[in-house]
Amino acid sequence: MMESQKYAIVDLETTGHSPANGDRMIQIAIVIMKDWEIERTYTKFIHPGKAIPSFIQDLTHITDDDVKDALPFEAHADYIYELIADCIFVAHNTDFDLSFLQAEFKRAGLPKWQGKSMDTVELAKILYPMSLSFKLGDLAADLNIELKNAHRADDDARATAELFKNCWKELLNLPQLTLEQMHKRSFRLKSNLSQLFFEALQIKRQHVTTNENVTYHRNFAIGDGRKNHTNNPDLAPYPQTAADKEALMAKSMKNFEQRPAQFAMMDAIWQALNKKEECVIEASTGIGKTVGYLLPAILYARAHNKKIAISTYTAHLQEQLVDDELPKVEKILGTKVNIAVLKGMHHYIDLSRFEQCIAYGEESYDETFTILQLLVWLTKTETGVLSELNVSGGGQLFLDKIRKMPDEKPARGFDFYEQALKQSETADCIVTNHSMLLSDLVRQTPIFTQIDGWIIDEAHQFIQAAMQQDETVLSYTQWKYVFGQIGTMEESALFQQFSQAAKKKHRVPMKNLQRLDEQFMRLQRIFDETIHHVVQKMQQYFKGKQTVGSKRTLFLEELQLAKEPFIRVSKLLQQWVDLAEEAGRSFENDIEQLDKNEKFILSEWHYWIREIKLKITDWEEIFLSPQEDNSVWLEIDRRSVPGSLHIFKKPINVTPVIEKVLAPLRSQASIVWTSGTMTVPGNEHFITRQLGIHDNINVLQLQAPSAYYAGAKAFIVTDMPDIQQVTQAEYIEAVALAITRTVRMTEGRCFVLFTAQDMLRKTVELIQDSELLDDYMLFAQGVTGGSRMRILKSFQKFSNAVLFGTNSFWEGVDVPGDALASVIVVRLPFSSPEEPVFKARAKHLTEQGRNSFNELSLPEAIMRFKQGFGRLIRSSQDKGAFIVLDRRITTKSYGKEFIKALPPIDVKKLQLPELLKELSNWQK
Repeated sequence: MMESQKYAIVDLETTGHSPANGDRMIQIAIVIMKDWEIERTYTKFIHPGKAIPSFIQDLTHITDDDVKDALPFEAHADYIYELIADCIFVAHNTDFDLSFLQAEFKRAGLPKWQGKSMDTVELAKILYPMSLSFKLGDLAADLNIELKNAHRADDDARATAELFKNCWKELLNLPQLTLEQMHKRSFRLKSNLSQLFFEALQIKRQHVTTNENVTYHRNFAIGDGRKNHTNNPDLAPYPQTAADKEALMAKSMKNFEQRPAQFAMMDAIWQALNKKEECVIEASTGIGKTVGYLLPAILYARAHNKKIAISTYTAHLQEQLVDDELPKVEKILGTKVNIAVLKGMHHYIDLSRFEQCIAYGEESYDETFTILQLLVWLTKTETGVLSELNVSGGGQLFLDKIRKMPDEKPARGFDFYEQALKQSETADCIVTNHSMLLSDLVRQTPIFTQIDGWIIDEAHQFIQAAMQQDETVLSYTQWKYVFGQIGTMEESALFQQFSQAAKKKHRVPMKNLQRLDEQFMRLQRIFDETIHHVVQKMQQYFKGKQTVGSKRTLFLEELQLAKEPFIRVSKLLQQWVDLAEEAGRSFENDIEQLDKNEKFILSEWHYWIREIKLKITDWEEIFLSPQEDNSVWLEIDRRSVPGSLHIFKKPINVTPVIEKVLAPLRSQASIVWTSGTMTVPGNEHFITRQLGIHDNINVLQLQAPSAYYAGAKAFIVTDMPDIQQVTQAEYIEAVALAITRTVRMTEGRCFVLFTAQDMLRKTVELIQDSELLDDYMLFAQGVTGGSRMRILKSFQKFSNAVLFGTNSFWEGVDVPGDALASVIVVRLPFSSPEEPVFKARAKHLTEQGRNSFNELSLPEAIMRFKQGFGRLIRSSQDKGAFIVLDRRITTKSYGKEFIKALPPIDVKKLQLPELLKELSNWQK
């Protein structure tokens, strides 16, 4: 029995990742666990025989001093080898710890350690599939495991042991059916977890439990923790006076401070809902915006027995609203509130499709792994929304296969999307997102007809959402991936499986299969020829032209391509679809006789036909539709041709799209638009006009009290060179110097905003070459690997970190509290004149005889500038310096518009040495 199995939970700290390149251990810790209790621990500092790199000292807090009296690994090797001899080796990333230890054993003249290993990263990813991160520190925080000093082997090993034990308990909590499905697949995993799954399954079978909170859905179990809405009692009437509001809120909030701006917001929304009006509210950080709209919305919904819908921009903001803000309101009202979260259909899992996928045997490692995560997730999820899962890139492709699609047959049995729709029927408030609201326009049966009032939060982002809703993207590698999935008779892909199954029982005539195969090969050949022709034309266009970097961007119209080749590809695609659908019909004529393998092949066949149909629409949208109101451009990286080719189509002006969606809403419901950024100095209607809001609707501007910004100061550096008067290299040198000095003075925790990726990269490289910030962690967008969220998370982990980003990084990025001490604006955030959407919009304005600088360029830059400042102060306790290095803010007439956009804070203009002195005094 495995309870008496011994585990050695191991963690190493090292000078780097490669023993072959001379990296050595500096600390080892081993926790021996038996019967899920810690028997003993062993920990030692190890002398690496070389200096410890400074970034490793920073990461581990282990210094050369700590190891100066320690012995080298050879002195401990025999003892360690014996200690783990009869154990299963466990580590948080066994690939690293075990291979490093094996190399050290070899160096010490010992044979290779033989035994089984289990990786807690692999295990935790399966058992906690909704965790945002699988780093040890993050998992420990999620599971309340004590980890005082992350990256110290002793603390890490103990935390890994606790995590391992938690995982075991988690396994025992899973339904027997889930464990059976998991055990069946576990032999394909990278570490020996099958033994653990088998042991849990044995225990489960011996202690049959009848009170499992699950529903069985043929091959898997679904948790029964789904929310049932109850009818709640009537609520008190809306608090009309400031005193009433204060009394209501003070009851449930300790040390409640009255915020007049929040009360004004509540009244404005209450009035708009009651009078069926449209209103616009700019609510700065610090006034309690979300509670400010949730309270009147819920009280109105209950008082009138009507529904209010709240739309926000991202899934992250939706979650924040439901998980963090809603409980505050429930506490104030002293009752639960019926809220339903509604997303587009494709966000939800299609259970029948998932069932087909797991009934069929052939899976890659990524697919197996994702199926294991899904089996566990289905026992926990209340929503069935796939974005709750944290899966790998290959896992994402599998999730795309099991999403609900609009043309699917009605679901058999339980369905999460149907559940969400049902919940929204009985809810007081529906929380949705901008793209769902925008796509309701094209839905056959609109969902949002019963709504009495709309609150559109992050309203300035509605423009961006409308643009994304209306965009088409063609990616060469994506097309090749789809073709590769279908394949020919000769290739081991879907068509080969389809034709073999079809031939076996003469389901489809052989000549039809051959025609289909020939058509597919012709289609691929002509598609490749057409794309190569496009790329060739691009390369000719740029021949002899001066260009920076390897990226090339070009408007489609500039290539002057003939339509014929594109019409030909479109026809070939359609002909293939017709033949494939006919073959599919012949195949399923005999549906009763299909075995589960054939049913799976058929469902895959329908899935990829649908994908090709979507591709035809994209192709015709880009190459064959009239483009009066759209800009279409191509992007390629000359280092990877044609693989990097992307073609984008976006609307130049989204106002008509937005007006079309909102016309029916405007006639039947009130609409409240709110955001921290709804106006731009000197152009108050810049955002509202794009949203189709009439100019006679005033924007209510609500600012937090000036005390909220007491910790903020703005500095404008006046002795930076004028970029027009010096070379780019000289300018970058001056910028790098200003950044390094400022960072050293504020001790890191700094955001640096650029407007161009090229200048960002060159500045970061110069700073790295100068070694002036070698004791700081530098994270740079487009230079450091990983997504925006991953870079941000890494930045937050280190106190002495600097984050370099371009414009896109400054939208909706939250860095709470002490994590941010300063924001440096290298250049005022004007869009690059070559950025395709901007270029097309500016050209469109110029053709109408309008001033594109005043009407587009300037207001957009001021809006970003405002948002950049918004990153700095997120609460009244925050303290931070907002530093502008672009001297145009003082030399150009438009500069004062930027300064006006800041809240009422102290703005000082000074030279760099004076700035450093100010920062030094301020730090003290």
